[in-house]
Amino acid sequence: MGSRARRRLPRIFPWRWNTGTRNEDLISKCGDDARIYIMFQYHLIVFVLILCIPSLGIILPINYTGNVLDWNSHFGRTTIVNVSTESKFLWLHSFFAFLYFVTNFLFMTHHCLGFVPKKSYKVTRTLMITYVPTDIQDPEIIIKHFHEAYPGCVVTRVHFCYDVRTLIDLDDQRRHAMRGRLYYTAKAKKKGKVMIKIHPCSRLCFCKCWVCFKEVDAEQYYSELEEQLTDEFNAELNRVRLKRLDLIFVTFQDSRMTKHILEDYKFIQCGVSAQQSSVTTIVKSDHWRVVLAPHPKDIIWKHLSVRRFHWWARFIAINTFLFFLFFFLTTPAIIINTIDMYNVTRPIEKLKSPIVTQFFPSLLLWAFTVIMPLIVYLSAFLEAHWTRSTQNLIIVHKCYIFLVFMVVILPSMGLTSLDVFLRWLFDIYYLEQASIRFQCVFLPDNGAFFVNYVITSALIGTGMELLRLGSLFLYTTRLFFSRSEPERVHIRMNQAMDFQYGREYAWMLNVFSVVMAYSITCPIVVPFGLLYLCMKHVTDRYNMYYSYAPTKLNEQIHMAAVHQAVFAPLLGLFWMLFFSILRLGPLHAITFFSLSTLIVSMILACVGTFLGKLRKASDYEPEEEMETVFDLEPSSTSSTPTSLLYVATVLQEPEMNLTPASSPARHTYGTMNGQPEEGEEESGVRGFARELDSAQFQEGLELEGQSQYH
Repeated sequence: MGSRARRRLPRIFPWRWNTGTRNEDLISKCGDDARIYIMFQYHLIVFVLILCIPSLGIILPINYTGNVLDWNSHFGRTTIVNVSTESKFLWLHSFFAFLYFVTNFLFMTHHCLGFVPKKSYKVTRTLMITYVPTDIQDPEIIIKHFHEAYPGCVVTRVHFCYDVRTLIDLDDQRRHAMRGRLYYTAKAKKKGKVMIKIHPCSRLCFCKCWVCFKEVDAEQYYSELEEQLTDEFNAELNRVRLKRLDLIFVTFQDSRMTKHILEDYKFIQCGVSAQQSSVTTIVKSDHWRVVLAPHPKDIIWKHLSVRRFHWWARFIAINTFLFFLFFFLTTPAIIINTIDMYNVTRPIEKLKSPIVTQFFPSLLLWAFTVIMPLIVYLSAFLEAHWTRSTQNLIIVHKCYIFLVFMVVILPSMGLTSLDVFLRWLFDIYYLEQASIRFQCVFLPDNGAFFVNYVITSALIGTGMELLRLGSLFLYTTRLFFSRSEPERVHIRMNQAMDFQYGREYAWMLNVFSVVMAYSITCPIVVPFGLLYLCMKHVTDRYNMYYSYAPTKLNEQIHMAAVHQAVFAPLLGLFWMLFFSILRLGPLHAITFFSLSTLIVSMILACVGTFLGKLRKASDYEPEEEMETVFDLEPSSTSSTPTSLLYVATVLQEPEMNLTPASSPARHTYGTMNGQPEEGEEESGVRGFARELDSAQFQEGLELEGQSQYH
C-alpha cells in the first residue's frame, strides 16, 4: 500500500513533484550555469534567513517600543520613525546596518569560491587594432610593420573588416525567401497551387477586395522575391570590399608575442610612443588602439561600423531617454499613494480605500518592473555593441541600475519631491503655510509601500513567471502577424527561448536591494523578502527544467550579479546615513559612525571587486589558444582552419547551403543549363518539407544541443 501511494504522488501533487527537481537532474539538463545560479539563490536565502533573527528579534521590538507615534499608527510603530532621536538604541541600528554588509560580503565571497571561473573569452594569439587607415588594402604592409618593429614576431594572418550591415540584412531576407519557396514548392506538388496573403496585417482582415490584402501565388511570390533579393545581395557583395573599416585583426604565431605588443601599446594614450618601423608613417601606428581580440563567434559584425562619436552619441541619447522614461514610470504609483493628501482628491473620496492607496501602487510598480527589462533588452541592440559578451553584460547592469532607481531610489526620494510638486500645483495655500522638509523621506507610509511591493513580487510576480504570460503574448503576437505558413512553422519550431539569466538576476537582486535598503528602517520587510527568494527559487527551478532551453553563459554575467549583491547592503547604510543627518543632525556621533561605516563598506566592496578582477586575470593562459564557451556550440568548427577566421560569416559563405528549386517565375534560376537535376531537387524539397510538416508546438521543447549565447 505504501509503494502504491508513492507511485500515485506525482499524479496527486504534480506541481509540487515537478518543482522538486533534484539538483543533479537540473544541472545535467541545464548546464553548470544553472548550478551557479541556484547556488547564488541558496546563499541569498540563507543570508536573509539569518537576517530575520536580528531584524525581528532586536530591531523590530526596539522600533515598536518607541513613543514617537500614537498607538493607532500600527505599521508606523514598526519603523525607525517611532524611535526617539534621544534614544541610545539608534546605535544598534547603525551597527546592524554595517554588520549586514559584512555578513553579505562574506556570503558572496563564499559563493565566488564555489565555482571555478571559465577561461577568458579572449583569444590570446589575435589582436584587435583600431584606427588603422582605411586606404591600406595590402596586408603585407601590416606584416612588414610588425616584422620590423618587433623582431621575432611572426604574423600568420591579417583580416580587414568591412561594413556588412546591409549585406547581413539582405542575406537574412533571401534565406527567409528561399525557405518559403521550398516549402510552397513541396506543398504545390501535393495539393496544387497555394494562394496566400502577404500583407503583415492580412490576418486582421478577411476581405479579399482590398488591393493590399489580395491573395497571390505563394510559390511564384517567394521565387520572385528570392530572385530579387539574391540579385541585390550579389550587387552588395561586390561593393562591400570598398567599404573597409579602420579595424583589423592580426593573428600571431605565439601568444607571448601578443603579450609583448600589448605591453608596448598599454600607455600609448598617455603620449608614450610604441615601436617604430619604416612604414610607421603609412600605417600610423602611433594612433592605434590595441586590445586582445574577442572570439569570432562573440563579435556582432554588423555593429563594427558604428564607431567613435556616433556610438557615444547614440549610447548617451538612448540611456538618457530611458532614465527619464523610467522616472515617469514610477510616478503613477507615487501619485496613487499620495493623492488623497491634497485638496485635489476631495471630489474623489472613494480613492481613500486601502486597496487603491496601498496595494494597487505596488502592483502597478511591479508591472512596470516587468516591462522595463524588455525595454532595456531592446535598447541594447540599438546601442550597437561590438560583442555579445559586452551587450549581455551591459543589459545586466542596466536592468539592475534602472530597476533600483525606479523601485528604490526614485520612489523613496520622489515621495517628497512629488508631494512638493502636487502641493505647489493644487494647493493654493501651500506657499503661504508650508515649508519644504526633507524628513518626509522617512515617512512610515514609505516603508509600507515597499513592503507591499515585496509581497506583490513574491505572490503575484512569481506566479506570473510560472504562467509565462509574457512569452505567451509574444508567441501569439508573432503568430498573428506572420504572413505565411513557413513563418508560422518557423515560429513554432523556435518558441523555446533561452533562460534569461541576466533578466532574472536583475529582478531578483532588485527585490533583494529593496529588502536590504529597508531592513533597518522597516525591519518587517525582511521575512517577506525571504518569502520572495524562496518562491523565486522554486519558480526558477521549474522554468529552467521544463520551460526554457539550455543556455551557455560567460562568467562575467555571474560575477556582475555578485557585485550587485554586494552593492545592495550599501543602500541600507546610505539610508541610515540620511536618517542620521536629517533627524539627528550632521554633527551627531551616530552620523559620524554611519558615515565611517559607509566609507569602510565602500572600500571593502571596491577591494573585493578589484580582487575579483585579479582572479580573472590570473586565468590568462599564454601557452595555447583557449577553448571558450563559443566553441561548445554544435555548429562549431573549432577543429577546422576556419574556426578562428576573423571574417563575417556572410563573407565566408556567400552561397546558401539550401538547394535552390525551380520556380514558375524563372525556371533557369540557380542553374547553369536551365534545368536542375530532378533527384537533388526532390530530395532537398522533400527533406525540408518533412522538417516543416513535423514541427509541432510543444510546451517546454527540449533543445539539448542548443547553446545560443545569452
